[in-house]
Amino acid sequence: MTMTTPLAKARGLGPAHRGTETFWRQRMTAVANIPLVIFLILSIVTHIGANYETVRAYLARPVVALAMLALVISASIHMRIGLKEIIEDYVHGEGAKVAALLLTTFFAVGVGLACAFALIKISLGT
Repeated sequence: MTMTTPLAKARGLGPAHRGTETFWRQRMTAVANIPLVIFLILSIVTHIGANYETVRAYLARPVVALAMLALVISASIHMRIGLKEIIEDYVHGEGAKVAALLLTTFFAVGVGLACAFALIKISLGT
């Protein structure tokens, strides 16, 4: 028994079958962010008052740089999914929704790339 109207079927407006994938991706990034954010907080707390060279040397460690890069990537994906869900739920105009989704995607990618670039630049010492 289907709940989709014939008009919705003709327009292809039935279920997209992507809700479960989005749900799990959001949860997986949230779980991944827990230890990564704890690592970030501990890194900040242990380096309060440290000079730039000390922090740069800390970020130049491969394990630290990879953990921070993983946090940037995971947090950016998590942010993108969350903002997308909010926009899809609360923005009702089709044009405004498309524009907001495009801006959200560009924002999330921009923040992620800027953070990754800064982290790589600092950790490589250039």
